[in-house]
Amino acid sequence: MTSFEWDCYGTSVESIRKDYIDSVTARLTGIEMVIMSVMSDAQYLMELKAYDEARKAMNIAKFILGEQLKSKMAA
Repeated sequence: MTSFEWDCYGTSVESIRKDYIDSVTARLTGIEMVIMSVMSDAQYLMELKAYDEARKAMNIAKFILGEQLKSKMAA
């Protein structure tokens, strides 16, 4: 994992792909539900005043959305 990935997401891009984009949840309920779940996690983290973790969760949601947009543009 690069320092950018750690600072931005708290995990690697490879892990985001494996744990979110290619997850069973994404296959069964759709990637939109995964994005909504990550955003809900961010809201909860904000309630706990865990702002840096919430920011990273929002960045993960944006990364997933961006990957979906790129795949739709390529299709």
